[in-house]
Amino acid sequence: MTARVLVVNPGSSSLKLRVLAGEDVVASDDLGSVADLDPVGLRTLCGPQGVDAIGVRVVHGGEQFTQPVVVDRAVLAELRQLGTLAPLHQPLCLAAITAVAESMPGVPVVACFDTAFHAGMPAAATVYPIPAEWREKWALRRYGFHGLSFAYAAPQAARLAGRDPECCRSVVCHLGAGASLCAVRDGRSVDTTMGFTPLDGLVMATRCGALDPGLLLWLQECGGMSEAELAGALEHRSGLLALAGSADLRDVFAAAARGEERSRVALDVYIHRLVAGVAAMAAALGGMDVLAFTGGVGENSVPLRREVAERLQFLGVWIDQERNETVRGDADISTDGSGVRTVVVRAREDLTIAAGVRAALMRVSRRT
Repeated sequence: MTARVLVVNPGSSSLKLRVLAGEDVVASDDLGSVADLDPVGLRTLCGPQGVDAIGVRVVHGGEQFTQPVVVDRAVLAELRQLGTLAPLHQPLCLAAITAVAESMPGVPVVACFDTAFHAGMPAAATVYPIPAEWREKWALRRYGFHGLSFAYAAPQAARLAGRDPECCRSVVCHLGAGASLCAVRDGRSVDTTMGFTPLDGLVMATRCGALDPGLLLWLQECGGMSEAELAGALEHRSGLLALAGSADLRDVFAAAARGEERSRVALDVYIHRLVAGVAAMAAALGGMDVLAFTGGVGENSVPLRREVAERLQFLGVWIDQERNETVRGDADISTDGSGVRTVVVRAREDLTIAAGVRAALMRVSRRT
């Protein structure tokens, strides 16, 4: 019998619940936050059959967690110590683990990590040029995030493009409230835009993305800003929200279409960083066979894909505008003669998590 898995995916702006039997979603619910989880609702969602295991997306696994792991007290304690590395996300993940474990006692809970997909990146992409004693004392390195999304999207993108996932160079754009890019060669991450924390890289809904560290030092030394003020502003009051007054890209495009200069500038900044990032990922790969869009924005924003593709034509990216406008679900939106295949992939982190749950339980069973 196929194991039934409850997948719990706490994001920065939502909480997704999916019950999977194999690859089939047999029940689902989307909540506003972890606080909305309740025992009765969970048991109702899982139905009279219940579930065999629970998989929870955890943003940061540090250096110690590079594959899914069954959660016990020791694991939970280690995960709490990593909370400072992803303060916007990690507390939500830990709260979700606690909530589901208390609501469904006796059902094994498996933590699946966004950082794990990037654990094998080469030193060129992970090592910071800072004093060695800092790196060694505090495990300071580029970790990368959104790995559960990339792990599914990269091979699916290759297949949509008619390529072998084990022999393909893909740049995957995970674009949502949080956003990052990943360079994937032959199924493995070789570079990504997020670094030590999920603040780095692209412009996001409310997060700043990459900044000159000297700017932050100046704000502390000359602007009199505290760590707490900086952290709150960079996590919650930056990005599109700071540039355009809205964290929703749909609103920003609509305002720009009405001629609002502030929103047009916001789009230019957002897309400039995105296009530059794609080019950098292609350079890390030595070329690009496939460009993939996934995540809520990547899947649904027709004008964003159009503008990005137009600015990447120098890399061989050409999309068919009718295909771009009518795409639903997984699809190739390239022109017939495009040198780089551009595809849209529906985000299925739930499948990656469910597979990770089954693998973790299998490892446990082999040891017992």
